[in-house]
Amino acid sequence: MIRPLFCLALLSLCTFGFSALADEKEEAGKKPDTEKKEDAKSGDKKPAGKKPEEKPKEEKPVVTQGEVTIGGQQVKFQAKTGLLPLLKEDGSGEKAKMFYVYYQALGDDGKPLATKDAAKRPITFCFNGGPGSSSVWLHFGGLGPRRVDIDPQGLQASPHTAVVPNPNSILDVTDLVFIDPVGTGASRPAKGEKGEQFWSVNGDIESVGEFIRSLTTREQRWASPKFLCGESYGGIRGSGLCDYLASKFGLYVDGFVCVSGVINFENIGGSLQGALSFLPSYTATAHFHKKLPPDLQADRDKAIAEARTFAQGDYALALLKGDSLPAADRTRIAEKLARLTGLDRDLIERAHLIISPGLFMENLLRKEGKIVGRYDGRVITEDYDRLNTHPEFDPSYTNIYGAFSSAANASIRSDLNYEWDLPYTILGGVNWSYHDFDGEAVNVEDRLAKALKTNTKLRVLFCLGYRDLAVPMDSTLYSIEHLHIPADLHSNLTIQYYESGHMMYLNQPDAEKLRRDVVAFIRGK
Repeated sequence: MIRPLFCLALLSLCTFGFSALADEKEEAGKKPDTEKKEDAKSGDKKPAGKKPEEKPKEEKPVVTQGEVTIGGQQVKFQAKTGLLPLLKEDGSGEKAKMFYVYYQALGDDGKPLATKDAAKRPITFCFNGGPGSSSVWLHFGGLGPRRVDIDPQGLQASPHTAVVPNPNSILDVTDLVFIDPVGTGASRPAKGEKGEQFWSVNGDIESVGEFIRSLTTREQRWASPKFLCGESYGGIRGSGLCDYLASKFGLYVDGFVCVSGVINFENIGGSLQGALSFLPSYTATAHFHKKLPPDLQADRDKAIAEARTFAQGDYALALLKGDSLPAADRTRIAEKLARLTGLDRDLIERAHLIISPGLFMENLLRKEGKIVGRYDGRVITEDYDRLNTHPEFDPSYTNIYGAFSSAANASIRSDLNYEWDLPYTILGGVNWSYHDFDGEAVNVEDRLAKALKTNTKLRVLFCLGYRDLAVPMDSTLYSIEHLHIPADLHSNLTIQYYESGHMMYLNQPDAEKLRRDVVAFIRGK
């Protein structure tokens, strides 16, 4: 991933000290105090003792109003934008300030709908992934009332663009809170606090969980139906939060929308399971670019089904055998992989039957001189160095990074009227650690399973893109199949598919479908 060249800055906390003047007068009839006389002569001031350090003054959120048309209906809303402090365990001071934007739909009387009956108005907490990503992607791409105005299919480069009303927002059915975890966006550790305490799997879950608890309390939303929506690494964060919020605070969420979310890193890494998980997504991407044989090209669903059957059968057995696989079987497996991926059989054999994402993205359209995007396999661009074994960059990311950076920086200051002069960190800038897992692949399947078992009303919606080559759809399916939950709880899980990739909301037909799916999920249908 290309890291933006932003720098982090720490917010300063102010402390105040007070001193008192020594009394220079003497009471009548009492013996004069020599020390006081000397102080009075010299003009020195004797301190009356240091008072306890006062807490820094907390800024109030900036409140603005707007409107958007959703489903033919005008929705008026109020936006609160600001920094919410995370306090130390003993309440003695701040650990960090977390940036957020809180959208509330307004009633005919101009007041937030939740003030009338909080128990009937849902609230959804949204975050992206990275780790180290701000929430701008879901905010200005998917769910917020304003979106980046880019190519409707999400295929063309957009270095900068306007921010326009988002007809696919879900603000008509739920209030929305977009969260920037510490070190992203405008969120920063407090002065004297180390960022590393937030930049680990557990540290991240705890800090975001504390933010959700605090805002829920301040905004009086404990009675409201509560949902989480996490994208990419947000799958790990969201799964952990479902468990953490319930066990730590007794805050049970009603649902979790997992958008292209990873739950087990082993399913997207260089392991055997990773190789198997990517195959159906390779097939779907090759189908989009018309690189499959005629029978598979005629039926995408058949092609994906064949890839899954092969991955879970002969392909898995072949990879388990490794170098002991007979030569004839190796050739047969390579030919099958060539059929399902559009790659040359010789290349697959030279790669020992393991097709890495980079190998696929560099070679699918090598004859045409093109490379394929990672976040969205539909996106292509010119390949300058055709001797590379993997792409120099991801066109599906560079095509949109500038547009979203412009949108966030412009809209936060203009539409939301929030003054912020430090760099707004879109992505990157955190020194992440996985020490919580002692060198093993991060896997929170057990935490999501525990949350489902202890809160049997918890529902999860998994939104998967066919052409996602960052978190392939079958990596999530594998986690779903290994949650170790009672059979009847599988009815709490819903899976939806989309034609594009990781950020499916960048493709207008997918954005419309995503809205329908999430609205139906929140409404319990």
